[in-house]
Amino acid sequence: MINPTPRAARLLVLLAAFVCAACGLVYELELVALGSYLLGDSVTEASVVLSVMVCAMGVGSLLAKRFTLRPAASFALVESLLALVGGLSVIALYGCFVWLGHYQAALVGFASLIGLLIGAEIPLLMTLMQRIRRQEAGRAVADLFAADYVGALVGGLAFPFLLLPTLGQLTGALLTGVVNTVAGGLIAFWLFRAEPAPRVRLLLGLCSGAVVVVLALAWAGSGAFERAAQRRLYGGPVRVSLQSRFQQIVLTGGTGPDADTAQTARLYLAGHLAVCGRDQAAYHAALTGPALRGGPRARVLVLGGGDGLAARHVLGAPGVRRVTVVEQDPLLLRLAEADPVLRSLNAGALADPRVRTVTADAFGWLRTAPRQERPYDVIVADLPSAGQDTADKLYTREFYGLVRRMLAPGGRLVVHAGTRLWSVADTLRAVGLRPAGYAATGTNPTCADPPFTPATWHFVLASEAPLPRDVLRGVDPLTEPSGLPPRVATLLGPP
Repeated sequence: MINPTPRAARLLVLLAAFVCAACGLVYELELVALGSYLLGDSVTEASVVLSVMVCAMGVGSLLAKRFTLRPAASFALVESLLALVGGLSVIALYGCFVWLGHYQAALVGFASLIGLLIGAEIPLLMTLMQRIRRQEAGRAVADLFAADYVGALVGGLAFPFLLLPTLGQLTGALLTGVVNTVAGGLIAFWLFRAEPAPRVRLLLGLCSGAVVVVLALAWAGSGAFERAAQRRLYGGPVRVSLQSRFQQIVLTGGTGPDADTAQTARLYLAGHLAVCGRDQAAYHAALTGPALRGGPRARVLVLGGGDGLAARHVLGAPGVRRVTVVEQDPLLLRLAEADPVLRSLNAGALADPRVRTVTADAFGWLRTAPRQERPYDVIVADLPSAGQDTADKLYTREFYGLVRRMLAPGGRLVVHAGTRLWSVADTLRAVGLRPAGYAATGTNPTCADPPFTPATWHFVLASEAPLPRDVLRGVDPLTEPSGLPPRVATLLGPP
């Protein structure tokens, strides 16, 4: 029945458990990451996927008891179905989001199916191990779960550090499906090849082969599918689409380096509009102008701003001698320097000898950066908007406390506050800074969301010392509402 020795066969079953656990966790992380990119709410998406999948795994384990009489054939069938569902899950969910609009229901459906199939693996693998050699149940369970958990560790680390940045979500899920099919075939067609009857073995072979063919065809068409989906999602042809460890970077419009075509460019980071060429000059002038007018400006720190646009406006102010740009995504920094359209928009600011770029998370860099001499006259927080899970830590009292320690005497901090203007102002006040809110309006209605209504941006300028009276000229100063005590936002927590 078994060609290898019992010891070797048992190791191969444990290897299959290791591989299947790694694949299962990759599917799980694919669903969480896709939901986070599309909807921007990683906490909700992770909670939905994890809870639904774990519950479905329990149901799958119960259902698998009915198939333990033919464990090898059942395992091969389960792996083929899991490869098909998990491998195609990203394409299907992306399509549902773009064209059908029923993403949450589809997410729950795929998480349930994947969980059912993953849950069926352990009972079948346990039965196979006992058929190789009877042993105490506790020892067999310990060995099997050890392989399962180590496999989950490898899959969990491979996803963000290998699969996502090198293959992307679509191709990574499809390749994982192929690996799943191979694991099932190893058990049914070689290790336990005497169990399935010849007709069953033929049907299983056809099934596994069909799954591999479907996944290969999906991979061949994934490029065209992604281009069509992105065109529908972003409202125009996508010129650049990159996937880094941190986000998806999409650049639309703008087919040449000249100023006119560059004005049609749009940069999307993790699905959110970050730069609209026609309005970027007005936005960055409003972001940096008041802070640069308020006093000394020889040394400037830009937190975020990997597109180089804030740095361009900072360099345009007289007296600026040194600019440090701290951006966590090296891929965005390289694109800002290499892409002719982005270089036209930022005027090659990142290549200016006065500019030093640092690839690091802003929060972590502030914690470890040397703070002697409180080195910066102006700090520009050109960061993702508050409300995105990955950005919320950049709007807390702890973050602003670190920023304050980097400000030189008389230095200024400016923050794009989005819809949380007075909450940001109150958090800045809590760390000893004096905030002043202001607003600016975009010049091009096509850059707004919803379209055809000019965008309005809200900023907070803060300093330890009172700000000069004329520092907010050219923008719309805002008065803090007096209906609630100013500490309410701080007591309720960070924005």
